[in-house]
Amino acid sequence: MAATQKLHRCVVSQTGKHSASIIFLHGSGDTGLGLRGWVRDTFHLAFPHIRIIYPTAPARPYTPMRGALSNVWFDRHKISRDCPEHLDSVDGMCSTLGSILQDEIQAGVPKHRIVIGGFSMGGAMALHLACRYHPEVGGVFALSSFLNKDSVVYQAVEERRTRALSLPELFQCHGSSDDLVLHEWGEQTSAQLRRTGMSVSFHTLPGLQHQLCAPELELLRAWLLRKLPPVEHADQGADAR
Repeated sequence: MAATQKLHRCVVSQTGKHSASIIFLHGSGDTGLGLRGWVRDTFHLAFPHIRIIYPTAPARPYTPMRGALSNVWFDRHKISRDCPEHLDSVDGMCSTLGSILQDEIQAGVPKHRIVIGGFSMGGAMALHLACRYHPEVGGVFALSSFLNKDSVVYQAVEERRTRALSLPELFQCHGSSDDLVLHEWGEQTSAQLRRTGMSVSFHTLPGLQHQLCAPELELLRAWLLRKLPPVEHADQGADAR
Protein backbone atom coordinates (compact mmCIF):
# COMPACT_ATOMS: atom_id res chain seq x y z
CA MET A 1 0.00 0.00 0.00
CA ALA A 2 1.32 3.46 -0.89
CA ALA A 3 2.28 5.76 1.93
CA THR A 4 -0.22 8.47 2.81
CA GLN A 5 0.60 11.68 0.95
CA LYS A 6 1.80 14.47 3.22
CA LEU A 7 0.12 17.77 2.45
CA HIS A 8 1.79 21.15 2.58
CA ARG A 9 0.36 23.18 5.47
CA CYS A 10 0.23 26.86 6.34
CA VAL A 11 -0.09 27.17 10.13
CA VAL A 12 -1.20 30.09 12.28
CA SER A 13 0.09 29.24 15.73
CA GLN A 14 -1.68 30.03 18.95
CA THR A 15 -0.19 32.86 21.02
CA GLY A 16 -0.48 30.94 24.31
CA LYS A 17 -0.83 27.32 25.41
CA HIS A 18 -2.07 25.06 22.62
CA SER A 19 -5.31 23.37 23.69
CA ALA A 20 -7.40 23.19 20.47
CA SER A 21 -6.99 23.07 16.70
CA ILE A 22 -8.89 24.10 13.57
CA ILE A 23 -8.34 22.52 10.15
CA PHE A 24 -9.53 25.04 7.53
CA LEU A 25 -9.79 23.71 3.96
CA HIS A 26 -9.63 25.96 0.89
CA GLY A 27 -11.89 25.95 -2.15
CA SER A 28 -11.07 24.48 -5.57
CA GLY A 29 -8.01 25.92 -7.28
CA ASP A 30 -6.74 27.69 -4.16
CA THR A 31 -4.01 26.80 -1.64
CA GLY A 32 -3.71 26.82 2.12
CA LEU A 33 -1.49 29.87 1.88
CA GLY A 34 -4.00 31.57 -0.40
CA LEU A 35 -6.89 30.93 1.97
CA ARG A 36 -4.79 32.09 4.93
CA GLY A 37 -4.08 35.37 3.12
CA TRP A 38 -7.73 35.82 2.18
CA VAL A 39 -8.86 35.27 5.76
CA ARG A 40 -6.16 37.60 7.10
CA ASP A 41 -7.16 40.36 4.69
CA THR A 42 -10.85 39.95 5.59
CA PHE A 43 -10.93 39.49 9.35
CA HIS A 44 -8.53 38.87 12.24
CA LEU A 45 -9.10 35.15 12.87
CA ALA A 46 -6.54 34.16 15.50
CA PHE A 47 -6.73 32.79 19.02
CA PRO A 48 -4.50 32.56 22.10
CA HIS A 49 -5.16 28.82 22.53
CA ILE A 50 -6.13 27.53 19.06
CA ARG A 51 -3.79 26.52 16.24
CA ILE A 52 -5.26 27.02 12.74
CA ILE A 53 -4.00 24.71 10.00
CA TYR A 54 -4.54 25.58 6.33
CA PRO A 55 -3.55 22.52 4.23
CA THR A 56 -3.12 22.60 0.45
CA ALA A 57 -4.85 20.04 -1.74
CA PRO A 58 -2.57 18.27 -4.23
CA ALA A 59 -2.90 19.10 -7.92
CA ARG A 60 -5.02 16.55 -9.77
CA PRO A 61 -7.02 16.40 -13.02
CA TYR A 62 -10.36 18.13 -12.42
CA THR A 63 -13.28 17.09 -14.63
CA PRO A 64 -15.19 20.43 -14.51
CA MET A 65 -12.01 22.02 -15.97
CA ARG A 66 -11.87 19.39 -18.75
CA GLY A 67 -9.20 17.43 -16.94
CA ALA A 68 -6.79 20.32 -16.34
CA LEU A 69 -4.69 20.08 -13.17
CA SER A 70 -6.06 21.98 -10.18
CA ASN A 71 -5.58 22.02 -6.40
CA VAL A 72 -8.81 20.25 -5.46
CA TRP A 73 -9.72 17.94 -2.59
CA PHE A 74 -11.64 15.57 -4.85
CA ASP A 75 -12.97 15.32 -8.39
CA ARG A 76 -16.52 16.16 -9.43
CA HIS A 77 -18.47 14.94 -12.42
CA LYS A 78 -19.85 18.47 -12.61
CA ILE A 79 -20.61 21.37 -10.25
CA SER A 80 -24.17 20.41 -9.42
CA ARG A 81 -26.23 18.81 -6.64
CA ASP A 82 -27.88 16.54 -9.21
CA CYS A 83 -25.07 14.08 -9.94
CA PRO A 84 -23.26 11.23 -8.19
CA GLU A 85 -20.30 11.95 -5.93
CA HIS A 86 -16.78 10.98 -7.04
CA LEU A 87 -16.33 8.79 -3.98
CA ASP A 88 -12.98 7.25 -4.85
CA SER A 89 -11.29 10.65 -4.76
CA VAL A 90 -13.30 11.78 -1.70
CA ASP A 91 -12.38 8.72 0.34
CA GLY A 92 -8.74 8.82 -0.66
CA MET A 93 -8.48 12.42 0.52
CA CYS A 94 -10.29 11.63 3.78
CA SER A 95 -7.46 9.19 4.51
CA THR A 96 -4.83 11.81 3.67
CA LEU A 97 -6.45 14.53 5.77
CA GLY A 98 -6.90 12.11 8.65
CA SER A 99 -3.14 12.22 9.16
CA ILE A 100 -3.41 15.91 10.10
CA LEU A 101 -5.92 15.05 12.81
CA GLN A 102 -3.60 12.34 14.09
CA ASP A 103 -0.70 14.80 14.22
CA GLU A 104 -2.79 17.16 16.37
CA ILE A 105 -3.88 14.33 18.65
CA GLN A 106 -0.25 13.24 19.05
CA ALA A 107 0.56 16.85 19.95
CA GLY A 108 -1.82 16.49 22.91
CA VAL A 109 -5.08 17.89 21.52
CA PRO A 110 -8.12 15.63 22.16
CA LYS A 111 -10.24 14.92 19.11
CA HIS A 112 -13.24 16.73 20.65
CA ARG A 113 -11.04 19.86 20.75
CA ILE A 114 -10.53 19.80 16.97
CA VAL A 115 -12.89 21.51 14.51
CA ILE A 116 -12.83 20.83 10.76
CA GLY A 117 -14.23 23.25 8.18
CA GLY A 118 -13.76 24.87 4.84
CA PHE A 119 -14.82 27.24 2.10
CA SER A 120 -16.73 25.99 -0.96
CA MET A 121 -15.32 22.55 -1.92
CA GLY A 122 -13.37 22.65 1.37
CA GLY A 123 -16.66 22.72 3.28
CA ALA A 124 -17.96 19.66 1.45
CA MET A 125 -14.67 17.88 2.13
CA ALA A 126 -14.93 18.81 5.80
CA LEU A 127 -18.44 17.31 6.00
CA HIS A 128 -17.26 14.00 4.57
CA LEU A 129 -14.26 13.94 6.90
CA ALA A 130 -16.18 14.90 10.05
CA CYS A 131 -19.46 13.05 9.55
CA ARG A 132 -18.16 9.81 8.02
CA TYR A 133 -14.65 9.35 9.40
CA HIS A 134 -14.17 11.50 12.51
CA PRO A 135 -17.60 12.21 14.08
CA GLU A 136 -15.97 12.71 17.51
CA VAL A 137 -14.53 16.10 16.48
CA GLY A 138 -15.75 19.24 18.24
CA GLY A 139 -17.64 20.59 15.24
CA VAL A 140 -17.65 21.19 11.49
CA PHE A 141 -18.22 24.36 9.44
CA ALA A 142 -19.04 24.90 5.77
CA LEU A 143 -18.90 28.33 4.11
CA SER A 144 -20.51 28.73 0.66
CA SER A 145 -20.63 24.93 0.36
CA PHE A 146 -23.02 22.17 -0.66
CA LEU A 147 -23.39 18.40 -0.74
CA ASN A 148 -24.77 16.42 -3.66
CA LYS A 149 -28.42 15.47 -3.36
CA ASP A 150 -27.65 11.77 -2.78
CA SER A 151 -24.46 12.29 -0.75
CA VAL A 152 -23.32 9.39 1.40
CA VAL A 153 -22.86 11.96 4.19
CA TYR A 154 -26.64 12.00 4.71
CA GLN A 155 -26.65 8.22 5.07
CA ALA A 156 -23.77 8.32 7.55
CA VAL A 157 -25.50 10.97 9.69
CA GLU A 158 -28.80 9.06 9.69
CA GLU A 159 -27.07 5.80 10.64
CA ARG A 160 -25.37 7.45 13.62
CA ARG A 161 -28.66 9.02 14.74
CA THR A 162 -30.43 5.65 14.47
CA ARG A 163 -27.72 4.10 16.67
CA ALA A 164 -27.93 7.02 19.14
CA LEU A 165 -24.29 7.96 18.46
CA SER A 166 -22.96 11.49 18.76
CA LEU A 167 -22.66 13.83 15.77
CA PRO A 168 -20.66 17.03 15.36
CA GLU A 169 -22.57 20.31 15.23
CA LEU A 170 -22.57 22.08 11.85
CA PHE A 171 -22.12 25.83 11.28
CA GLN A 172 -22.99 27.09 7.78
CA CYS A 173 -22.86 30.47 6.07
CA HIS A 174 -23.88 31.28 2.50
CA GLY A 175 -24.18 34.44 0.45
CA SER A 176 -27.61 35.17 -0.99
CA SER A 177 -26.04 36.33 -4.29
CA ASP A 178 -23.68 33.38 -4.79
CA ASP A 179 -23.94 32.48 -8.50
CA LEU A 180 -21.35 29.66 -8.44
CA VAL A 181 -22.60 27.61 -5.49
CA LEU A 182 -26.22 28.70 -5.33
CA HIS A 183 -27.65 29.81 -1.99
CA GLU A 184 -30.48 27.31 -2.39
CA TRP A 185 -27.91 24.47 -2.64
CA GLY A 186 -26.52 25.48 0.74
CA GLU A 187 -30.04 25.75 2.20
CA GLN A 188 -31.03 22.36 0.80
CA THR A 189 -27.87 20.78 2.23
CA SER A 190 -28.62 22.32 5.63
CA ALA A 191 -32.25 21.17 5.58
CA GLN A 192 -31.37 17.63 4.53
CA LEU A 193 -28.70 17.27 7.23
CA ARG A 194 -31.11 18.64 9.83
CA ARG A 195 -33.77 16.11 8.76
CA THR A 196 -31.31 13.25 9.14
CA GLY A 197 -30.53 14.29 12.71
CA MET A 198 -27.68 16.79 12.68
CA SER A 199 -27.65 20.00 14.71
CA VAL A 200 -27.23 22.79 12.13
CA SER A 201 -27.07 26.58 12.26
CA PHE A 202 -27.44 28.26 8.85
CA HIS A 203 -26.68 31.95 8.28
CA THR A 204 -27.55 33.87 5.12
CA LEU A 205 -25.30 36.80 4.17
CA PRO A 206 -27.43 39.26 2.16
CA GLY A 207 -25.84 40.30 -1.16
CA LEU A 208 -22.69 38.23 -0.63
CA GLN A 209 -21.34 36.43 -3.69
CA HIS A 210 -18.99 33.40 -3.69
CA GLN A 211 -16.54 34.90 -1.22
CA LEU A 212 -15.68 35.47 2.43
CA CYS A 213 -16.67 38.59 4.35
CA ALA A 214 -15.93 40.06 7.78
CA PRO A 215 -19.45 39.59 9.26
CA GLU A 216 -19.36 35.92 8.27
CA LEU A 217 -15.94 35.34 9.85
CA GLU A 218 -17.06 37.22 12.96
CA LEU A 219 -19.99 34.79 13.29
CA LEU A 220 -17.62 31.89 12.72
CA ARG A 221 -15.18 33.15 15.35
CA ALA A 222 -17.95 33.39 17.98
CA TRP A 223 -19.12 29.85 17.16
CA LEU A 224 -15.56 28.50 17.29
CA LEU A 225 -15.03 30.01 20.73
CA ARG A 226 -18.24 28.35 21.94
CA LYS A 227 -17.06 24.99 20.62
CA LEU A 228 -13.41 25.41 21.66
CA PRO A 229 -13.31 27.65 24.74
CA PRO A 230 -10.04 28.26 26.59
CA VAL A 231 -9.21 25.47 29.01
CA GLU A 232 -8.12 26.07 32.60
CA HIS A 233 -5.47 23.46 33.30
CA ALA A 234 -5.65 21.78 36.68
CA ASP A 235 -1.88 21.55 36.90
CA GLN A 236 -1.34 25.32 36.74
CA GLY A 237 -1.70 25.67 40.50
CA ALA A 238 0.70 22.79 41.08
CA ASP A 239 3.24 24.33 38.72
CA ALA A 240 3.07 27.61 40.65
CA ARG A 241 3.82 25.95 43.98
